[in-house]
Amino acid sequence: MTDVARVAGLLRSAYESGTPVPPLRGDLLPVGDVDAAYAVQQAQVADWLAAGRRRVGAKIGLTSPAVQQAFGVYQPDFGVLFADMAVPDGGEVDLGGLIQPRVEAEVAFVLGADLPFERVTVADVIRATDHILPAVEIVDSRIAGWDISIVDTVADNASSGLFVLGNQPRRLSDVDLRVAGMVLEQAGEPVSVGAGAACLGNPVHAVAWLAQTLAAAGSPLAAGDVVLSGALGPMVSVTPGAAYEARISGLGSVRVCFGTREEA
Repeated sequence: MTDVARVAGLLRSAYESGTPVPPLRGDLLPVGDVDAAYAVQQAQVADWLAAGRRRVGAKIGLTSPAVQQAFGVYQPDFGVLFADMAVPDGGEVDLGGLIQPRVEAEVAFVLGADLPFERVTVADVIRATDHILPAVEIVDSRIAGWDISIVDTVADNASSGLFVLGNQPRRLSDVDLRVAGMVLEQAGEPVSVGAGAACLGNPVHAVAWLAQTLAAAGSPLAAGDVVLSGALGPMVSVTPGAAYEARISGLGSVRVCFGTREEA
């Protein structure tokens, strides 16, 4: 049986020390035991909430074939977003609070209605979405060398770090997300390209998957939640001192800068 408290404690120590831990799969988490991994995630979430952090939504991971192939993981996962993870558009991130960050461009959904159904349709997601925004997710891993399997990343709150939202909302009905092109640039040069179809065929499909998964678990998405729907292309390792700008057709752009390690 998995010692949930022990594994959660190891990850908490990695957060506090900035030193990653070896892969969890094997002795600490049975290979492929996703339920045990989510139990570890939930234990950490409970601790964070008790410490005063505010939940503001959820993130979906492992939706892009490029990202799945990179880690040998072929199913999506999810984690929890907190208010203190949000970075303003154009803001600078202190690398001292991260271990081995990477960036990826996504579409963020902001819900205007609850999604409590265990069977969620695309129409349900469309009706429930108040607006969408371009987003950059700054993913991070407490697992050394990003040597992750599905159980490693799930336990680690889906390799969450920070997130940046654009500030020009769009109506979902005004954008065909399946064919929306994405380019992520560093110093004006493309470092990742993709499209909405890379995210489970359409980011709306990813949100529908998450909504019914969370409803079945008894913690459904609610009005006001922010949902990061998943990467539209390959993730990119962060270069200290660099700035990254994601452009998504029909949605506009969002930008984030990073400090240097010396400054951190």
